[in-house]
Amino acid sequence: MLREKLLPFLDRYNEITRLLSEPEIVTDIKRMTALSKEQSNLEEIKEATISYLDVCEQLTQNKLLLEDAELWELAKEEIKELEPRKEALEEEIKILLLPKDPNDDRNTFLELRAGTGGDEAALFVADLFKAYMRYTEVRGWKVEIVSQSEGVMGGYKEVIAVIKGQGAFSRMKYEGGVHRVQRVPATESQGRVHTSAITVAVMPEVDDIEIEINASDLKIDVMRSSGNGGQSVNTTDSAVRITHLPTGLVVVNQDGKSQHKNKDAAMRVLKARLYDLQEQERMAKETQERKLQVGTGDRSARIRTYNYPQNRITDHRANLTLYRLDAIMEGGLFDEVIEPVMAHFQAEAMKIAGL
Repeated sequence: MLREKLLPFLDRYNEITRLLSEPEIVTDIKRMTALSKEQSNLEEIKEATISYLDVCEQLTQNKLLLEDAELWELAKEEIKELEPRKEALEEEIKILLLPKDPNDDRNTFLELRAGTGGDEAALFVADLFKAYMRYTEVRGWKVEIVSQSEGVMGGYKEVIAVIKGQGAFSRMKYEGGVHRVQRVPATESQGRVHTSAITVAVMPEVDDIEIEINASDLKIDVMRSSGNGGQSVNTTDSAVRITHLPTGLVVVNQDGKSQHKNKDAAMRVLKARLYDLQEQERMAKETQERKLQVGTGDRSARIRTYNYPQNRITDHRANLTLYRLDAIMEGGLFDEVIEPVMAHFQAEAMKIAGL
């Protein structure tokens, strides 16, 4: 019964409130901080639990009044209002009971790369990145571009940015995968529709203490930055390439004119990729249930198609099709796609958890 599942959360919240007033906790900054954070994480489910128990109590009382000749009609009306509130609270609580992704509150690395389709894929990287930037404005997030590599005909062969803001990873993590575009390329003189693909990787930014990298595991090369066609961007050896020897991961950064800044930026990306690799390996060892709860999956899977001739955007995971591609891309209205995908993964997780 849902009530039995909720009471321990309420008991723990009240216990923390009691503990935070004890002198030995007040003087222990580390423990006080940990308890305060735990209580903050329980705040939503505590409020929902109180509301749910209150509605359940009101329903019980009103059902008893149905036997009262004078009050049964009033009770019937009350029940009619309370039942939908109870159902809505149950759905909200089921979501709150799902295991929380520990990465949800982190800043987010967003990495877009051109795949099949050559120059057209690079152009679409630029278009999708631009749409994401509009979305960050809508959500009130801040963006720092870490690295970018321009395509021969424009667009980007690769672009990496950090998104900073409340809930950024919790929403953007659903964007990881292969994005397919169908449209007439600007480079196509015959007017034929082409299909291209790009990949999007979404990785949480991590602290130094979470990823340990031995200096002996790194091969660091410095070189002259180059632009399209190999033209020199500047005359100093400021570009940095870092190779993580145990995994073979390679990160190149040449955006800044300072070798030191380029090295720092490359190390941040490398740490995020190593952490992401660890997460993928951990999840591969765990059950399918955990994959669904976290809402991530095969990075090589095609997750979405953007069909420009039909103004159609289709998310293949949630079986969602909208004929508002132009508005979503131009207005940064990605919540219209992301929220149904979130709901899809939450529904799958609730089935598995038996909620």
